[in-house]
Amino acid sequence: MDYDRFITKRSAARQPSAIRALQKFLSVPGMISLGGGNPHPNTFPYVSMEFKLRNGEIVSISEEFTKKALQYSPTNGLPELVEWIRKLQIEEHRPPEESFEICLGNGSQDVITRALEMLIEPTEESVLLIESPAYVGILAFLRPLGCKLAEVDTDSEGLVPEKLEEILANWKDAQTRPKVLYTVPTGGNPTGTSTSLERKAQVYEIAQKYDLLILEDDPYYYLQFGSARVPSYFSMDVDQRVLRFDSFSKVLSAGIRIGWVSGPKPLVDRIVLHGQATSLHPSGISQAMVYGVLAKWGITGFLEHADEVANFYQEKRDAFLKSAEARLTGIAEWSTPSAGMFVWLKLLGVDDSTELIKQKAVEKKVLFVPGYEFMPNMRATPFVRASYSTATAAEIDEALKRLAELVIDARKEIANGNH
Repeated sequence: MDYDRFITKRSAARQPSAIRALQKFLSVPGMISLGGGNPHPNTFPYVSMEFKLRNGEIVSISEEFTKKALQYSPTNGLPELVEWIRKLQIEEHRPPEESFEICLGNGSQDVITRALEMLIEPTEESVLLIESPAYVGILAFLRPLGCKLAEVDTDSEGLVPEKLEEILANWKDAQTRPKVLYTVPTGGNPTGTSTSLERKAQVYEIAQKYDLLILEDDPYYYLQFGSARVPSYFSMDVDQRVLRFDSFSKVLSAGIRIGWVSGPKPLVDRIVLHGQATSLHPSGISQAMVYGVLAKWGITGFLEHADEVANFYQEKRDAFLKSAEARLTGIAEWSTPSAGMFVWLKLLGVDDSTELIKQKAVEKKVLFVPGYEFMPNMRATPFVRASYSTATAAEIDEALKRLAELVIDARKEIANGNH
């Protein structure tokens, strides 16, 4: 593929950091370095690490590896962790092309925003295809950027391929036609829906037809509730037109802030260059903690743990749906989430959920996120995002009871002409 046509002027202008470029030579036998500015490890008060897992197991990080983790390290991540993740990607996704590159970031949001800066110019002439509703964290980055957002409709089965085709086929100017699609295909945030394998194949064919790059943001991939995980866009990427973003936030720890991108070398290399000029690299301590437990578990152990996490959230989802049936029948409509942490509720008899959720719900001591926040154009909507991830079953039931009362009161106000 010709990746040059996708690269923004700012990204194309990035050059390797002279100091960061020396990093790869430090492991060469006999090399003496007077080039870097690494602090001497003997000045660090930390020597080694040991932490306890929930099952009682102890994970010990050696003095040698701790010393490495405490020092400046490669921008794309500690080599041992990068290689472990590479093996995971190959075993789990079996991509058609195994020559992909990996770059770790401070959570997947870090590498996603770097990718967007690489691919989207900060002008109205630059257009990003984005599913609607969309992840609010990405919208917060995109809105100030000044680019145009072309909304692709979703339904209870995820992104609608026919809508994507319609947008591209009817685009008047081929020169300004969108070149990049951003999607959260599994347990969509906020909808909780997942794109089926059949639809993914259709979307990929459309991407081939119009020469699109696909940004596959998949933090809930391991939180699927079916007996088998739906294959990823990355798994069918015969052209190397997919940048896949993964995260340990939902399966190991959110605060550990380790995510990564997998994809074609020409694109991932530019994401690395961006990191060289900004964050330098993810926390070495976080990487050591992650690698310590992954090396102990192996890929099989990690996947077993991920299945346990998915089962945990499936039980939380089921508790939510049970209360929703009891509390919200006739009050709201929803689709059953197939993965993730969220339910997308459509309030019946309410055109705009904003005031109800941002003001009246807070006064009633219950928190949701109003749907307009997830709309790329911030249009009014009756939808509300609810999360079942941390609340107890009793708390969920009480929260939905309060929401039902709010909707009933809002309907009365509308009927009385007070709204």
